[in-house]
Amino acid sequence: VFLLSFVQRRARPQPFEHRFPYLRGRFGIVVPLDFICSLSNRWSYGFAFGAIAPSVIQLFSESYTPFTVPNWAKVIVYVVGAIEVGVAYLPFFACLSTPNRILGGVLGLLYTLMWLIVRLYDTISCPSGRILGHHEKLIILWPFFLCLFFLLVRFVYIIVKAVRIHLQLQPDESEEDLQFHQFRYVQTLLKRPPERPEEKSWFRRKVYDWDPHFKFPNRMIGTSIISLIGLYTMTLADYSLSDYTFDKLDALKNSLAEIASSCNETNNVFTSLIPRMNEFSFVARRSWLATTIFSTLTSVTYTFHVLVCYRKHLKRLWRGQKTFLPEKFHKPSPAVSVAAITRYSGWQIAFTLWGFLIVHFVQFLFALLFVYGVVLPIQKGHFLSWLSTNIMLTILLVIALVVVQIILVQIFFLQDKLSPDDKEKPLALNNRKAFHCFNYFFFFYNVVMGLSNCILRLLSSCIVGTWLVSRIDRTIMQRGYESMDPGYGTWIGMIFADHYHSNPVMVSFCHLLLGRTLDKQGPAVSSYATFSNKTGCSVGGRIRVRWLLLYTLLRNPALIMLRKRKKLAQNDNQDPLILARAVTSQAQQAAELDNNKTAETEPTQSDI
Repeated sequence: VFLLSFVQRRARPQPFEHRFPYLRGRFGIVVPLDFICSLSNRWSYGFAFGAIAPSVIQLFSESYTPFTVPNWAKVIVYVVGAIEVGVAYLPFFACLSTPNRILGGVLGLLYTLMWLIVRLYDTISCPSGRILGHHEKLIILWPFFLCLFFLLVRFVYIIVKAVRIHLQLQPDESEEDLQFHQFRYVQTLLKRPPERPEEKSWFRRKVYDWDPHFKFPNRMIGTSIISLIGLYTMTLADYSLSDYTFDKLDALKNSLAEIASSCNETNNVFTSLIPRMNEFSFVARRSWLATTIFSTLTSVTYTFHVLVCYRKHLKRLWRGQKTFLPEKFHKPSPAVSVAAITRYSGWQIAFTLWGFLIVHFVQFLFALLFVYGVVLPIQKGHFLSWLSTNIMLTILLVIALVVVQIILVQIFFLQDKLSPDDKEKPLALNNRKAFHCFNYFFFFYNVVMGLSNCILRLLSSCIVGTWLVSRIDRTIMQRGYESMDPGYGTWIGMIFADHYHSNPVMVSFCHLLLGRTLDKQGPAVSSYATFSNKTGCSVGGRIRVRWLLLYTLLRNPALIMLRKRKKLAQNDNQDPLILARAVTSQAQQAAELDNNKTAETEPTQSDI
């Protein structure tokens, strides 16, 4: 890092540096990773995050503390541990982000090789563990080794590419090439939509529809990779600990069986307890395994679904749509939005891991209830007696009566359809007197049924809230109380910060504006890149610019109100709103005339 800081030059040298000409502007700030706008080396940064995943997961435990600390000092220990992890893995990111590609590639290659040798030596010399057996470290750390091997190959590629660029064997990759997808996105906005929509495959229609004009930032890719590796580690630990716990339960059961066999009495407590323990051990072990698989798949699906929601929400903000957000979040505080970028990655990883444990435990409880309430009575042949005495029959009857009320209203108390093509009857009462009698007698029953529905509402809210606890992109609070969900507030602030810093229309406009300014000033060196016009068409002349302006205003009359106008004279009573309406009506009339001419020129069947 010291060498990278030495070759990094600062834009503004200090006055005292004039005494040392060679050190003037040296020792710049080394930025390990741009969490906002950077789109280069996205997968390299992702695998670098994967390399630090074991250390990040270790921060959740206190095994890295060399001594015990009081409870009030644990926060300080966590901060020190986080700084230690950041310093230990800083060279990975610094070598990937430095503009000096040769030095960064060489240092990154050596540092990655050092980490790989140390970890391999530790794994080979002490591979076993208390939970997973002889190959515990290899089973847990193989994603870590995979990420290190990828970084080794990546640093070698960076060195070879930098040497080829230095020898002028290949052109350098500019920032313009990295952000060219944004320029293409703006081009699609300026084009007319196709008459026929694009035919998509089944995978794009049902599973995932990729967008060539959108790229996920480094922050989202790194967060997803750490979450997936963390889920893998947590699943292994969860299954191993559960297997160890159930083995202890079986040992306890065997001990009780020995005690029962040693007793002379036939009707002792242990004899009646052993069959129930055997049954519980069998059911619990199978239920835990099934819910482990299901909760893992759920968490992995959530990890990818968060990426899909990120793209969907960001593209809605690009279009100016904010209706999918609560009204109080339409204008978040700038400080909150910028701070949300800092918090998001850590919170998303923690929410994913803790959400996996919470969802797994809740699913395990429901699995036990289902097995003991439904499966075992059916196996033992007591299903009818269970159904007559179980609360499930009551719940089914309550639901059936609610459905009966809706069916009766649909048949007898709604007027007929206004048109045969209507899907439903209109919201207009029929047989009013009969409806009032129906409403009167069901009033007393609905009071009693409201109690059960209240409990059902509470249970549904708890289940859905627990199920979505790892979904940071969706609030688990009721409408009006979204601000009490800090995770959702972090998500909103993060997407707004990305919206303001990576909006393709704004970025393209700024690049074009800076490019025009630099062209007027001369061939000055600048860190800003401009999008080159690949189509080859040039925009020249004031007449063409004015014509394009007129065409834009005709197509978008609402922009007339947003234009900067000169001060009107006192005798000038023209209202810009009236002008906008006039232009809109003229545009509509022109479109209608165009459509009529097109219809007249089209040959009819008689002409053919």
